[in-house]
Amino acid sequence: MNDLDTFSALLAPEGQSLLAELRDHDPADELTAATRLRREHPAPLVSAALGQARLRQRAVAKFGADARLMYFTPNGVEQSTRATVAAHRAERLAALGVRTLADLCCGIGGDAHALARAGIRVLAVDRDPLACAAARANAEALGLAELIEVRCADVTEVDTGGYDAVFVDPARRSKARGGRIFDPEAYSPPLSWAVEAARKAPVAALKIAPGVPHDALPEDAETEWISDGGDVKEAVVWFGAAQGGAGRITPGGRRATLLPAGDSLLGAGLPDPEPGPVGDWLYEPDGAVIRAHLVADVARQIGGRLIDPTIAYLTADRLVETPYATAYAITDVLPFHVKKLKALLREREVGIAVIKKRGSAVEPEELRKKLKLGGGRKSCTIFLTRVAGAPSMLLGHPAAEAP
Repeated sequence: MNDLDTFSALLAPEGQSLLAELRDHDPADELTAATRLRREHPAPLVSAALGQARLRQRAVAKFGADARLMYFTPNGVEQSTRATVAAHRAERLAALGVRTLADLCCGIGGDAHALARAGIRVLAVDRDPLACAAARANAEALGLAELIEVRCADVTEVDTGGYDAVFVDPARRSKARGGRIFDPEAYSPPLSWAVEAARKAPVAALKIAPGVPHDALPEDAETEWISDGGDVKEAVVWFGAAQGGAGRITPGGRRATLLPAGDSLLGAGLPDPEPGPVGDWLYEPDGAVIRAHLVADVARQIGGRLIDPTIAYLTADRLVETPYATAYAITDVLPFHVKKLKALLREREVGIAVIKKRGSAVEPEELRKKLKLGGGRKSCTIFLTRVAGAPSMLLGHPAAEAP
């Protein structure tokens, strides 16, 4: 699918029939399927349908069952918000009293769907005609067309004055630049434009890359880092006067939100905790906590300390439950030495090793090859890191497996 005519053909009865036939298509059989289908259908339409079938299968990870009904572009699959994350943001906007919203740089409409399902009426804007066609088709396919208006336009020329809120998701990928863009001013539109547009709205949310430098963040906004299933997915810059109740925006705040449970930690501006000796328990903070620079807040929760001033591992002498870090019972703290580690694991009949690293030059898979683990059923978690500046290896197991 590479033009509007071909996309329109997919929406026609013949295209719909092809898509239905390819619903459970096995990509390994694509050549056979293409040869068979081209006997009865135009080759461009068959290619478009096969391409759409591939994209739908890839999109299941983000959109779940909806992916089988939706229409995608390659960029749409790559850049769309995961449905769980979009739903979280939409619920927060709804809790803030938002009832109408301008979704700028809407792409294929993933965020617009979540917003509409939260009861928000959406103006979805994008300058890419193909993305807009997909967004309209998706709104229809998901039964949300009454709440979503799609407009093909330059977002910088759209008047958002009549809306309760603005959501901006600038493009962060570029073919000309060779893929992902890391400079916020190279976004399309630039982050500076998005910030100014946000400041004009009663409430606004800007989706940005989670690796954005903190010094690039506006001081009059709250920034929320979101992880889903332990993987950091994005950061959102929130604008709006501080409000009470659910969804409250705290200007200048830094927040980490962990999905699917929805636990959310707002930073208190604490200084880094002091380092100290490794205790009985090691805590691995969630990636969103680390990105939001809230390791100190978790340390205060658990009564913990850093194992090294430059490493985001915490340690404590007792187990304290927290949703913001995974706890491990530590059995050994040793200087890094491959032969000693190999001998120790053999002695303990360890056959399964989970190897984690932070602040170590050692590659886990290379170490795994050197360890040559046997067939024992016992497992061990190995942390390759630094303790007080020295290369070290910590052995243990998750708290859930503790005796």
